[in-house]
Amino acid sequence: MDNAGGPIAMSGEFTFSDHVPFKQMVTEIFAAPGRSVVIDLSKLDFIDSAGLGMLLLARDEAKKNHRELILRRPSGQVKRMFAVTKFNTLFTVEE
Repeated sequence: MDNAGGPIAMSGEFTFSDHVPFKQMVTEIFAAPGRSVVIDLSKLDFIDSAGLGMLLLARDEAKKNHRELILRRPSGQVKRMFAVTKFNTLFTVEE
């Protein structure tokens, strides 16, 4: 996970083991000014239910801070998980 002023790029797998660093990153992101937060998922190969739950927590934090959370370019297994769980109805998802 990298947030060097632009979109946050995620790669590899997003699972329960990422909970602590993701929570810390979300706190830092929403402490900074801005209108929207973009998470680039194009290089994310796998997400499990814990990863989906962490995205929901990030969405809640965005709402609290009057910000928009945008999920960009999910593919493969991640895109299938979004379809099964209807995540595209809960988030702004850019293809």
